[in-house]
Amino acid sequence: MLDSAPMPGKVLLERDGTTGWIIFDHPARRNALSDNMWAELAAACIELDDDPGVRVVVLRGSGDQAFISGADISQFSKAADDGPDEMVAPQGGNAFVELANVRKPVIGMIHGFCIGGGVAVSLGADLRYAAEDATFGIPAARLGVGYAMGGIEALADLVGLCNAKEILFTARRYNAEEALRMGLVNAVLPKGELEDHVRRTAHQIASNAPLTVRSVKLISGELGKPKAERDREGVDLAIAACFESDDFSEGVRAFMEKRPPEFKGS
Repeated sequence: MLDSAPMPGKVLLERDGTTGWIIFDHPARRNALSDNMWAELAAACIELDDDPGVRVVVLRGSGDQAFISGADISQFSKAADDGPDEMVAPQGGNAFVELANVRKPVIGMIHGFCIGGGVAVSLGADLRYAAEDATFGIPAARLGVGYAMGGIEALADLVGLCNAKEILFTARRYNAEEALRMGLVNAVLPKGELEDHVRRTAHQIASNAPLTVRSVKLISGELGKPKAERDREGVDLAIAACFESDDFSEGVRAFMEKRPPEFKGS
């Protein structure tokens, strides 16, 4: 008799010009993140961040049912048996750290289910675009799971504390328009138009000066810290690097010559 157990899932990494794609591929569980997928996500973030040919990173789910339907609950019982420390999911922690460390713009392309860990991963993106069929929710309160302070802070920073409390207290699901009103996503598009919109946006970002884009991402990250902890020296260096770059000279020349600039990232 053949083993009918579902495959553990995987994270695929693809490159298309200047865009790097991180694809969550676990169709048997609507792209739920298994332990190995958390580790693969961390590795994919590091690889694309280190690739000078990649200027934008896109997160997406495979198939047409889900972005990420959450963490793979089938693995929770073993984690619970192993003790509370295992429920923290160290692989997940590493993935969130590496996702936050990506110095390039990250876009979340969200369709179908974006639940639990899917919402948490989407919060690591700089921009989030959703299809009309997207469904969002964090069911921690229905599972008895303790939600980490960092995750609640990231959610509250985006949608406001009152909305974050409603999402977590009720554990209910929200449609794409509700997510848009709360600020959880940047835009909602017809499902058939989502990928084209994301590709156009990624191309538009990639055509801009990489050092300028990187400095904006750096500054945005520093603004999330208390003023006393902000790396003002690092920010000043990043801004100075823009003005000292060949790209700055190219940008000025292209403007004067009324032509598109050709930026090299140096």
